[in-house]
Amino acid sequence: MKTKTYAGIAGQYAKLDQSKIVLIPVPYDGTSTWQKGADKGPEAFLEASENMELYDIETNSEVYKEGIYLANAVTENDSPEKMVETVHKVVKSYIKKNKFVTIFGGEHSISIGTIRAFNEAFNNLTVLHIDAHADLRKSYEGSTCNHACAVYEASQETNLIQVGIRSMDAIEKSVMDLDKTYFAHEMVIDDTWMDSAIEQMTENVFITFDLDAFDPSILPSTGTPEPGGLFWYETLDFLKQVFKEKNVVGFDIVELCPHVNEKSSDFLAAKLYYKMLSYKFQNEELEASYGDTFEESNRLNHNNLKFKEEDEY
Repeated sequence: MKTKTYAGIAGQYAKLDQSKIVLIPVPYDGTSTWQKGADKGPEAFLEASENMELYDIETNSEVYKEGIYLANAVTENDSPEKMVETVHKVVKSYIKKNKFVTIFGGEHSISIGTIRAFNEAFNNLTVLHIDAHADLRKSYEGSTCNHACAVYEASQETNLIQVGIRSMDAIEKSVMDLDKTYFAHEMVIDDTWMDSAIEQMTENVFITFDLDAFDPSILPSTGTPEPGGLFWYETLDFLKQVFKEKNVVGFDIVELCPHVNEKSSDFLAAKLYYKMLSYKFQNEELEASYGDTFEESNRLNHNNLKFKEEDEY
């Protein structure tokens, strides 16, 4: 990564021991099956973030002052399996430090390791999967760590809620929980879907957000754009409710596939990330320092971590 701090923030807000938030870039694009370029997504996102106003009008906050540490990028690309293993290890190490861990991809296969780490860390986890695609194949092209398999493991090991789905293979329906799946064509005529989805979530929620969930009219720069997607304010309305009513323990954003002549998608991704942080921390008061171990975890609602003292990372 060329960027030294997230959004160019001053060093005092970017040190690990002073930061509540960790941002892990994962520039990986090893399993994409159509347009390549998701490995360039983190750099484009960070560049756009440097050109974004850091005062959020809606929440009347400057969330970067909570501290955002930009971690070293995960660059493992020998195989999808090794990438997932490395992401899992790195994410888990920062959760152990009692940080609010966020990840920016890269294509969606990175979420396998991310979700695995959060599921090992938090009791009774809900995975909120916002995406155009179901991503429920058990394996694809000879690997269980393919972008088409991004939430298969989550479907077996967590409470999976899927929102915005409008493209899938017939075989995925055999795995899908239809009562917890919100299809785009149904959402557009159902004004109760947000409340319904939130009611089915447990207290602890991890969000995996594939940017192709958005309609390509507002975010065309993704590897597999699908018509009929979400729009900006309905998405924020939903996310705001989730952050308000549940304990969001972390999130990832994936599948930005930047194009040199189309910067609005990069900027939307940057704003989405910052908005999600603003919703998470809008009711917290700034503190002079922040604990570096999960023993001081009440401030992030991490008091229900599954980790034990003797665990090593």
